[in-house]
Amino acid sequence: MLKFLVPLLLLMKFNSEWKVIQVGMFFTSFLLSVNCYHNFYLYNMGFNLGMDSISYIMIMLSFWVVSLILISSLKIKKLMNFDTSFVTVNVMLLVFLLLTFSSMDYLMFYISFEASLIPTLILILGWGYQPERVQAGIYMLFYTLAFSLPLLVSLLIYYSVSGSLVISLSGNMSGESYLMKIWYISSVLAFLVKLPMFTFHLWLPKAHVEAPIAGSMILAGVLLKLGGYGLIRVLPMFQESNKEFCWLWVSLSIMGGVYISLVCLRQVDMKSLIAYSSVVHMSLVLCGVVIFSWWGLAGCVILMVGHGLCSSGLFCLANMVYERTGSRSLMVNKGLLSFMPSMGLWWFLLSVSNMASPPSLNLMGEIMLILTMVSWSKLTILGISLLSFFSASYTLYMYSLSQHGVFYSSLYSCCSGKVNEYLSLILHWLPLNILIMNSTLVMI
Repeated sequence: MLKFLVPLLLLMKFNSEWKVIQVGMFFTSFLLSVNCYHNFYLYNMGFNLGMDSISYIMIMLSFWVVSLILISSLKIKKLMNFDTSFVTVNVMLLVFLLLTFSSMDYLMFYISFEASLIPTLILILGWGYQPERVQAGIYMLFYTLAFSLPLLVSLLIYYSVSGSLVISLSGNMSGESYLMKIWYISSVLAFLVKLPMFTFHLWLPKAHVEAPIAGSMILAGVLLKLGGYGLIRVLPMFQESNKEFCWLWVSLSIMGGVYISLVCLRQVDMKSLIAYSSVVHMSLVLCGVVIFSWWGLAGCVILMVGHGLCSSGLFCLANMVYERTGSRSLMVNKGLLSFMPSMGLWWFLLSVSNMASPPSLNLMGEIMLILTMVSWSKLTILGISLLSFFSASYTLYMYSLSQHGVFYSSLYSCCSGKVNEYLSLILHWLPLNILIMNSTLVMI
């Protein structure tokens, strides 16, 4: 595993050029992706670090998204003359994500899980666009911390009861008492907020709208996946309790997803619309995790990877428009097909991937999750059908309103796209539509 960390350690030498850092990040991503064909099941990196296939996929996604962040954030380099603090914060965040996804101990997982909040907060407060970024940062901080402290207490109690905090080796806690149910809820709430589940999602649109492009990409691409990954690791400890509460999470997720889809249809801010659509996608992920089905688990991981790439690409497109027009409003950014004709193709490709069209990973993940939910209860068919219909509706609404019509009269001319922007979009779209052919990703 040391050969993967060598390019990462070289990044700490920030006197080099920006492009050298980009090449180093992609070289690390390439080593990870090539090595997965040799031994894809378990990596032992010491006493407290190791990876299985799910961890490996999440680490590959983290490296890939951070690499794309450095490509998409050239405006920060241009305006701030190679701001080394920006690269430092992103590398810190990547290190914390690497530790989170490779932790074999629940306490270390909790510490690195919470530590990833600090660089994200610095990104929002330091490079955000509007004065409201302070309020958005406070929202995110207090939502996450308020619901994660019960998780710490839960893990300490679990250690005193079982004598071990090793992931996948710790025993199953069973019982019928009210204390067991309180213990279960306090253990999963931190991950439901991070996912985020409907009713705990209010911090996400605020954080996305006020964050810079780097913050939006890392939030949508990786940080939301921490909630799903944490549930995959923690729920096996509470199998009996989860059976009692499974119906609650599935019901909240499906009906909340339908409600948030309707909220998307009345958004006029592009970043806000994409952020709310993330809540809809993550509601399906939550359903797949809590049902305890093998297909549900596989569909959950596939949809997390697909959503990470697709949503990150849509935020890239929204940022490219914002840099040219100075506005994220769909009322101002109309007729972009005439204003930025070359970008119209990428708006179309990423929009159809967002509504789960073939051959994107979103399609395979949603098919597996829908089959899982229907096999669990036939009543979910109504909610799923509404969810699928409105998901396509708000994506078509975003695409048609932004690309068609007469563009705003105060906009005259602009560059349709730069090489690094097209490179970033291609590197979002290619894995999203080619990884579906990788059978090892499906059969995790």
